[in-house]
Amino acid sequence: MEDLTPNPKDLDPIETASRDEIEALQFHRMKRSLKHAYENSPFYRKRFIEQDVHPEELKSLKDIARFPFTTKQDLRDTYPFGMFAVPQSKLVRIHGSSGTTGKPTVVGYTAADIDHWANLIARSIRAAGGRPGDMLHNAYGYGLFTGGLGAHYGAERLGCTVIPISGGMTERQVTLMHDFKPQIIMVTPSYMLSILDEFRRQGLDPRASSLKVGIFGAEPWTNAMRQEIEEAFDMHAVDIYGLSEVMGPGVAQECVETKDGLHIWEDHFYPEIIDPVTGEVLPDGELGELVFTTLTKEGLPMVRYRTRDLTRLLPGTARSMRRMEKITGRSDDMIILRGVNVFPTQIEEQILKCKGLAPHFQIELTRSGRMDNMTVHVECTADRSAEDARAFSAKELAHHIKSVVGVTTRVLVCDPNGVPRSEGKAKRVVDNRPKE
Repeated sequence: MEDLTPNPKDLDPIETASRDEIEALQFHRMKRSLKHAYENSPFYRKRFIEQDVHPEELKSLKDIARFPFTTKQDLRDTYPFGMFAVPQSKLVRIHGSSGTTGKPTVVGYTAADIDHWANLIARSIRAAGGRPGDMLHNAYGYGLFTGGLGAHYGAERLGCTVIPISGGMTERQVTLMHDFKPQIIMVTPSYMLSILDEFRRQGLDPRASSLKVGIFGAEPWTNAMRQEIEEAFDMHAVDIYGLSEVMGPGVAQECVETKDGLHIWEDHFYPEIIDPVTGEVLPDGELGELVFTTLTKEGLPMVRYRTRDLTRLLPGTARSMRRMEKITGRSDDMIILRGVNVFPTQIEEQILKCKGLAPHFQIELTRSGRMDNMTVHVECTADRSAEDARAFSAKELAHHIKSVVGVTTRVLVCDPNGVPRSEGKAKRVVDNRPKE
C-alpha cells in the first residue's frame, strides 16, 4: 500500500498545537456555546435552571460535569424544532434520522455550521490519506441521513472530484469504479463487503482497482474486518466517526499513518467518558460511554450529549488532539444473553476467523420458555458450500463464540448471498423475543 502520510505543512495549525493551546481554545468556545444555548434555546434554559447551573459558573473545562446531560429522547420529546437555538429563517439545512424506532431526531444547521462541517470533513479526508485532485466515490446515502451530503461538501472543500453515487445499485457502483478509477471511497464497512462480492461476481480483481483508501463509518467495525478489506483491495481502510445529533461524520477521524484510533477534532467538540450507569465522569484510559459538548454549533448546540457509544479516551499520537479507541459497541446495542454481555462486533470477529465463512451475518434472538436463545445466520463461501463443509464451519464458529465470547449459540450456515444485505447501516440484530 502507498504511503499516504500528509505533509505536516498541509495540516491546520490546531492539529499540532500544544495541549495548553487546545484547552484554552476549548474553554473560550465552551463558555460562548453554553451562553448561546442558555440565551437562545428554551429547552436548555429550562434544563439549566432545573439543574441550578448557569453558564457563568464555568470556571474550568472540568466544570462542564456540573451541567445536565442531553439524550436522544430529548430530541424526540421536542420534535421537530424544539431544541433549536436560532430562528428557522437562519437555518440553511435540516437533517433527520429515519425514525424507525420512534419519532425521528431532527437537526438543523446554519450557514456557519455547514462551513465548519465541510472544513472538518476536509480535514478528516486529508488525515485518511486523501489529497486535492483525488476522485472520491461517495456511496454514503444522500438525503436526510447526514453521511452523503456531509462527505460531499467536505470532499469538495478539500478539492476532490466527487462521484455522488449514494447507496444501492451495487453492480453500477463497481462498473463506475472500474471506469472512473477513483482513489477514495466513503461508504459503510458492511456495504463495502457487498461491493467486494460484486467485484468478484464481475470477475474483477479488487487488488487491481484504483482505490488507495477507504473511509468507513456509520457503524461499528472491527480490526479484523479492516484486515479483510485491506488485503482484498490492497488499500488503506480507516475509520471516521460522527453522529447527526453532534454534527454528522467528521467528529473524529483515524489517521492513515497510525491507524491507532480516531483523533477527535477537539477544537469543535469536547469529549468526556462516563460510567453508563451512574453518569460519573471517568478518567482518560477507562472504558465507558462517550459524551460530547459542541463548541461551535449555532443551530443545535449540544451540551453533554450521551452518544451511547462505548470507547475510551487516549493521548494523541499523529495529532495533538486526544484519540478515542475504535468503537466496540453501543450500550443500547448490547445483548445480554443468559447473563453474558455480547456485542455484534464480537460475533463478527469470530466469523472472520473461519475460512469457510463469508463476513456477512445476522443475529436472531428468540425465547423458549424462560430461556433466551441466539442464532447466528451466516454464509458459506462459494468453495465451501458442500454439506459436510458447512457442518464443519457451523461447529467451528459455535466453538469460537463459546470459547471467546462465553455463550452457546446455534449457527445456521446458508448459501452465498443468503444473509440480507444492507445498502447503508447493517441490521445486525433481529430480536424476535416476545415483547413484555
